[in-house]
Amino acid sequence: MFTRTLALLALISEALASQVPLTPSLNVNASTSKTWTSQFFTPLESLSYVKDSGFSVLGHPFFPKHSVRIKKSDFCDSTVNAYTGYIDIEARHLFFYFFESRSDPDKDDVIFWTNGGPGCSSSLGLFMELGPCRVLDDDGPKFHPESWNTNANVFFIDQPIGVGFSYAEYGESVSTTEEAAKDVAAFVAIFFENFSRFKGRGFHMAGESYGGRYLPLFASAVYDQNSALIEAGITPINLTSVMIGNGMTDFYTMKVIPRCQKWLPSNFCNTMLYSPFEATGMNPYDISVPCNGSIEETLCYPVTVSISNFLSQPPIRAQLGVDTHPEIPVNFSACNPNVGAAFDGTQDILHSSRDYVTALLEREVRVLIYVGSYDWICNWVGNEQWSRELEWSGQEEFASQELREWMLAGKKAGITRSARGGLFTFATVQGAGHMVPYNKPKEALALVQRWIAREEL
Repeated sequence: MFTRTLALLALISEALASQVPLTPSLNVNASTSKTWTSQFFTPLESLSYVKDSGFSVLGHPFFPKHSVRIKKSDFCDSTVNAYTGYIDIEARHLFFYFFESRSDPDKDDVIFWTNGGPGCSSSLGLFMELGPCRVLDDDGPKFHPESWNTNANVFFIDQPIGVGFSYAEYGESVSTTEEAAKDVAAFVAIFFENFSRFKGRGFHMAGESYGGRYLPLFASAVYDQNSALIEAGITPINLTSVMIGNGMTDFYTMKVIPRCQKWLPSNFCNTMLYSPFEATGMNPYDISVPCNGSIEETLCYPVTVSISNFLSQPPIRAQLGVDTHPEIPVNFSACNPNVGAAFDGTQDILHSSRDYVTALLEREVRVLIYVGSYDWICNWVGNEQWSRELEWSGQEEFASQELREWMLAGKKAGITRSARGGLFTFATVQGAGHMVPYNKPKEALALVQRWIAREEL
């Protein structure tokens, strides 16, 4: 499945030439009217009208099967407005957190964040890595000075269905990135249309790990959706960039994939590639330290247990507005193995996302690939190789650039290369593992701030 067929290459070439959408069409209602006006829909101009005592429900006639429930949640960071809620897609419900910028929420860009897995909650990104507060022990949340909402408005979304506080009724589920992309794109459009305060802002889609598979498709879905929004007279999303941290976008070991597929029942590739490293007892997400606890229970980081304990408390759930439903476990789980198994069942992981990266670059959507140098599981060597070999119109310029150092406070922070004025950039973060903002919060924030400001690393 990793070998590129002529049919796939033809599809990509045709799409790049004619702007044909590369993602499945979304369930939108463009037939009711060519232009939405105030007689059909009145946006909620400001989040200040959102209640903290219960949910405000938002919808849009353009997305008849989608709605958003949102409430103000006074937690985590008292210096900014914080909100939580659900994206409701009929019987499916996706949970999210939203934090306004500490700097200038009326002008700053918007960042969308998702963790990977597939099946891991973005609460890990929020409370362990880049959010405005961290839960690093059983004492609860602490203010985080290097949060990414220092100069940006930031979303954290539990997706797909079954992750974190997200759930589905009647046994509904999502098992492919393509399916998940539809719901994410619809949510993005509904949010910006309801809160016109944020319309036109630069929008950056970020994440890590399996986010390398998710994000190129999510961003492509948002981009493709824009043509339908424009046709209906709705302001398109200002999709500005994609930021992939330690991503699983394309396998370096593509030549062994046929054998991996052939011997999938015998777990051949896991045995041959992962077991030797596992025997060392080191952390596959950070080779500089031993694995602390089992991967199944702690992901090698005991802090994940503290986060799970925090989010299992009924008062915290009530404050966040978490639904009470049989499909939401009483004990919070950082990662849901059932979601991972569902994606494994469709072999979603065996589908490369690199062609979507190409399509985004050709449409002038900036792409940043950043990687912690101590990660083994999605290491910088493989990410550097696939990014250098990526076929796009700037490949020759990108591949010919020597890796150079980028600095912070006069010290080496990592190495980088870029092309087309930073349209496509690769960067390592020295001394960081799989979760860059956790190990190197200052360097991660500097990287993001320079990227959003279009400054050279």
